[in-house]
Formats: sequence, structure tokens, C-alpha cells
Amino acid sequence: MKKEFIIERQGKSFVLYAGLLEEAHGQGLREISTSLVQAPSPENGNVAIAHAVVETEKGRFSGLGDASPANVSQLMQVHLIRMAETRAKARALRDAVNVGVAALEELAEDESTPHRVAGGTYQNGPSTAATGGDIADVDHGADNVTAISSTSDARGAGARGATEKQLKAIYAIAQSGLHMAKFEVDAKCQDIYGYAPQDLSRWEASQFIDLLKQDKVA
Repeated sequence: MKKEFIIERQGKSFVLYAGLLEEAHGQGLREISTSLVQAPSPENGNVAIAHAVVETEKGRFSGLGDASPANVSQLMQVHLIRMAETRAKARALRDAVNVGVAALEELAEDESTPHRVAGGTYQNGPSTAATGGDIADVDHGADNVTAISSTSDARGAGARGATEKQLKAIYAIAQSGLHMAKFEVDAKCQDIYGYAPQDLSRWEASQFIDLLKQDKVA
């Protein structure tokens, strides 16, 4: 796994979904299929559950992932099914490529995630956000932008900015694959994350690239 896809949080290493996907392609990825196990609704606490199956030359591997307003950032609460799918694919990909460390996308919100405290400042520490009830065999987690301000200064406290390589990839994929102009990419990124590509964290940029590749930015 390339070092650029390994993130350190509180002395622990986590892998990015983009790294798992690249590794899977290198190991003969044949197919990734997903299905929605549970659609979010008021009756089930707005919990989305997705199932993913990854097929490589070594066989088939599956994983489950969930997302709810209690375990995703405010910005991602309108994309619960998408987040659940990403988490499910991350789990299946980890098994497929034999990566033992958790993916950053699978993480529950913990003290490595900066959060707003009294006075509008940010610090590391446990969040007061609820994590929701457990679902058997499903990883609960929030993406690493939970409760972080959309301004680059505040977000810089806990997330490294998107690399130049990632930004070039975003615009190149959008232009060649989706025939999107630069202003359309910026607008779509603003719509999904609340800010332009230049202000994305590395994790968000990796996720945005994945969404563009799969044509899921509509």
C-alpha cells in the first residue's frame, strides 16, 4: 500500500478507501457490486445499510456498512445511502486485498476528530455526538469531517488538505469522463461538501474522485 494512502490518527494507522481501490485493481479486481439492505426512514432511525461484494482473482469478499444522522457529518446527512455503500465497499476491499487496518471511512467519531467547543474553537477530544445503536456485523462511523467548519483554517486543525495530484485528478476525470466544465465541478463539490475542491481534505478529495469515477455526482 502506498504511503500516501495511509493516515495516522492518535498513533494509529488507517487506510484510505482510494488506496484500497487502487490495491484491488493491482490484484486483479474483476467486479464490485452493491445492494441496499435497508433504506433510511424515520421508522428505523434513518439508518441506511448497504452490502458490497468484491470479486478479484482470489475470490469473492463481502462487507456491510451503515450510515445514519448519528454517525456521519452534517454535510453527509443527505447522502446516507452513498456513505453506507462506501463503508461496505471499504470492508469488502480490505478483506480482498488483505489489509488488516481499518479504513478511515469506517471510523466512528473519536478524539482524533476535531470538534467545536465553547467559544467557537476546536480541540481534540470525545465528541458529544451520539453514535447510535449497534447493528450486528456493521461498522459504525463518521467521516473525518464531522463537526468541522467549512472554512479551510478551521478544517486545517484536523485534516490535511487535498494534494495537487488529487485536484488535477478531480478536474481531469470530470472533464474526460463526465464532460464537466471546471465551474460545474466546483459547483457540484460545493453542493456535496459545502466548499470548493481546493478546500477539501485528502479524505474528501479521495471520496470525491471515487464518486466522479463511478458517475455518482448527480
